[in-house]
Amino acid sequence: MATAAASPLPPDVRMMNATALAIIVLAGTVLLAAGAAWFARQPMFAFRSIRLEGEVTRNSAATIRANAAPRLAGNYFTLDLQAARRAFESVPWVRHAVVHRVFPNRLVVKMEEHHPVAVWKGDEGNDRLVNSHGEVFEANLGDVDDDNLPEFAGEDDAAAASVLEMYRRLLPVLKPLDLAPARLALSGRGSWQLELDNGAEIEMGRGTDEEVVARVSRFVRTVTQVTARQRRNWDHADLRHADGYALRLKGPLSPVAAASEANE
Repeated sequence: MATAAASPLPPDVRMMNATALAIIVLAGTVLLAAGAAWFARQPMFAFRSIRLEGEVTRNSAATIRANAAPRLAGNYFTLDLQAARRAFESVPWVRHAVVHRVFPNRLVVKMEEHHPVAVWKGDEGNDRLVNSHGEVFEANLGDVDDDNLPEFAGEDDAAAASVLEMYRRLLPVLKPLDLAPARLALSGRGSWQLELDNGAEIEMGRGTDEEVVARVSRFVRTVTQVTARQRRNWDHADLRHADGYALRLKGPLSPVAAASEANE
C-alpha cells in the first residue's frame, strides 16, 4: 500500500518557523556575546606586569612604566595595541616600541631608543636633537653624553635627514685636512653652509649632493697648496664659483714670511 506524500506546510507556518529559528539564533548570539564580554572583564585579565626588552639605557624601567602605564586602557582582550605603542613612544628617548600581549595578564614591550648624532638648532633657543635616522626629537640636552655633537640647521624638521646625509658624506672628504664639521646648515633656497671645528667657514652653494661633495673635494685637494704659498691659514672659503673658489686668509704675513717674500 503506497504511503501518501506529506503535504507542504502553508506559507504562514513556514514563515513562523523561520522567524522562531531566527529569534533563537539571535538570542543565542546575544547570550554568547554577553558571556564573552563578562568573561573578558574578569580581574584575572587585568595586566599585572610589563616586561621591557631591548634598549633601556636612557630611562630606568621604573621611569618608563610610570610614564606609560597611566595611558594604558583595557586588559588582555581590550587593550588597543597601537595606542599602547604610542604611550611607550611618548616617553623621552624612546624612538620605537613594539607591544605584545602574553596570556593572561602580561605585556612585553621591545624598546628602541634614540641615538643622538647632532643638535638641531631652533628658533629662540628651542634646540632639539637629531637621531641616527635623521629624525628630530625632543629630549633634555643635558642628558646627552657627548658634549661635542655637531649642530645642524634647516628650514624645517624635514630637512634633518638631508643634512645628516650630507654630514656623513663630508666626513671622509674633510679627513685629509684633519678637520670635521661643527655646524652644517641647509637654507630654504637649498644652499649649504659649513663651519669646521677650527672655526673656519665654507660656503658650499647649491646643487645635488654629488655636485656639492665634488666641489668640496676639489677644494680640499688644493687649499693646502694655496695656504702654503701664502704662509697663512684661511678662515673662510666660498666655493660658489664655476672655475675655482675664493679664500679669505687669516691675518697679515708673519715677519719671517714677509722677509722671505721680500728676498724672493
